[in-house]
Amino acid sequence: MALGQGFDWLTRQRKEPLASRLRPLTIDEVIGQDHILGEGRLLRRAIVSDQLSSVIFYGPPGTGKTSLARVIAEHTRAHFMSINAVLAGVAQIKECIGEAQSATATRQTRSILFVDEVHRFNKSQQDALLPHVENGTIVLIGATTENPFFEVNKALLSRSRVFELRSLDRENLMAVTIKALQDERGYGKHSISIDDDASAHLVQTCNGDARALLNAIELAVEPELKNAQDERSIHIDLGIAEESIQQRAVLYDKDGDAHYDIISAFIKSIRGSDPDAALYWMAKMIHAGEDPNFILRRMLISASEDIGLAAPSALSQVLACAQAFDRVGLPEGQFHLTQACLLLCNAPKSNSTLGYFDALRSVQKASSREDDVPQHLKDSSRDGDDLGHGKGYRYPHAFENHWVAQQYLPEGLKGKRFYHPSDQGEEAEVGEAIEKKRQATWAAFYERDESSSVFGHSIDLSEEEAWRERSLDAQGEPLGWARDTCIEAASIQAHHLCLVVGDHSGLLSMPLSRSCSQGGVQVLVKEEKNKDTLMTLAKDLPDMLKPEIQVADLESPLAWPDNLKGMLFDRVFLRNPSSELKVNELLRTLGKVLAEDGRILVTEIDYRQDQRLHDLISQGNQNLEKLEGFSKAEEAFFQQQASTGEHPGPGRWEWEGHSLSSTSKTHGLLRNTSREQLLQWFGPTSKLGAFLKEHHPQRREIWGEEMAAQLGNQSLSWKRTTVVHHLKRS
Repeated sequence: MALGQGFDWLTRQRKEPLASRLRPLTIDEVIGQDHILGEGRLLRRAIVSDQLSSVIFYGPPGTGKTSLARVIAEHTRAHFMSINAVLAGVAQIKECIGEAQSATATRQTRSILFVDEVHRFNKSQQDALLPHVENGTIVLIGATTENPFFEVNKALLSRSRVFELRSLDRENLMAVTIKALQDERGYGKHSISIDDDASAHLVQTCNGDARALLNAIELAVEPELKNAQDERSIHIDLGIAEESIQQRAVLYDKDGDAHYDIISAFIKSIRGSDPDAALYWMAKMIHAGEDPNFILRRMLISASEDIGLAAPSALSQVLACAQAFDRVGLPEGQFHLTQACLLLCNAPKSNSTLGYFDALRSVQKASSREDDVPQHLKDSSRDGDDLGHGKGYRYPHAFENHWVAQQYLPEGLKGKRFYHPSDQGEEAEVGEAIEKKRQATWAAFYERDESSSVFGHSIDLSEEEAWRERSLDAQGEPLGWARDTCIEAASIQAHHLCLVVGDHSGLLSMPLSRSCSQGGVQVLVKEEKNKDTLMTLAKDLPDMLKPEIQVADLESPLAWPDNLKGMLFDRVFLRNPSSELKVNELLRTLGKVLAEDGRILVTEIDYRQDQRLHDLISQGNQNLEKLEGFSKAEEAFFQQQASTGEHPGPGRWEWEGHSLSSTSKTHGLLRNTSREQLLQWFGPTSKLGAFLKEHHPQRREIWGEEMAAQLGNQSLSWKRTTVVHHLKRS
């Protein structure tokens, strides 16, 4: 027998390990990882549609990275190749590239290269792979147990999507145990029983590693199979289970992930103003031998990033501690480290300095037209007369408090916010004043104010007139509050699958799309033009992060697209739902697509609390007799709106088995209302006008003329109440 034949014969005789025999063959056989493989998730859609782009699977051993790659190999029509980074060199990589180029040239098929332990590639190996990933010759699937953001070439990483696989939970591991004992690829042909405490011990001590669990089961079963007189009856008790698996030791490696994880925990503890936790993590780093200067450098960064203008002196004080440490060194220098740490923990917090990076990103993205200096801000000393440079500029020192509202950002960026002052420490003293000044110049970035819907439809305005009207209000403040309150209450995680209904401006859809990088966002809008708007807003997002946008009848949940029915959503967001929405029907529909721990967030304007026109009339005005009785009539109008369901209250969101909490906030908007707008509100075709025509026909026109005379073409302080409802299982 030739040597090669003998080796093949021995290989055939060797029994394939249990973990290998039980590898899933289809995506539905994969146990666990529902956060990235559940119905509707990005990765599942990409695998099923065979449209996978380069990805890196990152997670602990035994979570299914290699198994997932094999599932992809079964699903794809592409040419599939597999190598191990420990064994492969540049020559083997070039061989795979040649295969891929040949497959493209001869069969017009794309090629997928699976690289196990991709973090083991050195720089030259990664560089050899990079251009072929970049030009699409191959689609890369990498698998690694190490954090790819530290171990993988940044250029290669930027061309791949990272999916984090999690250690399997107890339920998943029990399912693996059952499969091992009942599936014919495992021990299904034998009659094997296992005590509950034995299986519980195996599940607990394998630390979420399915491979370790299967190896332990194999080690427990195989000797029993050999020794059993009757193979049909084998019993695994706790003693056998304890012999077949060992506990693991977790080591602190200051040169690996722990170096970054512990410093991250330290800085986040400072940011969270928790001195106990911060001292613990700092002590752990110093005990493990971290460089104290590294810790001090991170605290200097935190002094500007997390404290900033809330306590400007913190930076100089931490710098003084760093200089003192340089003079003293260890061990006494630990006092200076501790002083700096406690100083930052106890200081008021502000991250407003991050506004610079928002501005920098806008500079990098802005086109030459968007970046142009507005005409009124240009230098008028050279060509103001000929070109009109500087025309329209309003000199702040000529106005009260040395400030006047006007646009300072380029046209393409008007309404953009970079600086977000905190309400902490010294910065709180200037934050309120800055916000009031912003209201006049930046609020146009946000949605068009719809307050007129209480009284009736609004008149058409030109784009310039509309911007002038909106530039006097603070609509961005209630919208921003609603968005932030919603997202905070939702506790969004990267793997979440979200459904957003009625978000026609992208206020929630865009930030959620970035946050749900491993789950996804489905958006339902009312009209095709709303879909076009959102698609335009999403054009700069990577393809795999773009939300799925569909047009639907938002007032009839039963008419929603059928493809949503197979999905389970972790979070559902409803924006400004119509008063005509059948809420009971909606909740029944959501009950079928909402995950077990899912939540529903609703944002709406409480028009019952909206601004009353009679409250805007100056008490010192001499013509109040013409408006006699109007305040009672207006209140009666609002009561009618509430009683008829035109503007219903929060009670309509009550859902059996779910707790309902509502948070509201009233904002004061500064808005300009024209005479024409006021006259229209009192007209016979508007809501208010129709009510007055029925109940006060002889006073309607008089009240309208007087309101227009007293309030028309003025900047009015307008009250607006925004509500966020939060539903979750009780």
